[in-house]
Amino acid sequence: QVRLVESGGGLVQAGGSLRLSCTASGRTFSSDAMGWFRQAPGKEREFVAAIAGSTSTKYYANFVKGRFIISRDNAKNTINLEMNSLKPEDTAVYYCAARFRLPVTTANSEYWGLGTQVTVSS
Repeated sequence: QVRLVESGGGLVQAGGSLRLSCTASGRTFSSDAMGWFRQAPGKEREFVAAIAGSTSTKYYANFVKGRFIISRDNAKNTINLEMNSLKPEDTAVYYCAARFRLPVTTANSEYWGLGTQVTVSS
């Protein structure tokens, strides 16, 4: 059974930082795209950041460029998201995803985690 388990969410003040991690089990994703999407209350799920499997090319949504950094450790089947200069509008449930098309045009992925809450207070 394939599982993606997120960790690292929480409450932080505006301007602060958080680090999200996602660990996969049940199969390896070293050749597949992995990344993060988020969903705020009343809004659709949206793309945040992704990293390709074979080339480790990184992709970011415009609203996080320069603030968030995605990385992966294929040996640990893990991806991370360093989130800096957080804003209240970054408040959402953040979902780890694996095996989807790049570049991202829709919030579709073969595998999803259950999500981790990130809350940024003003």
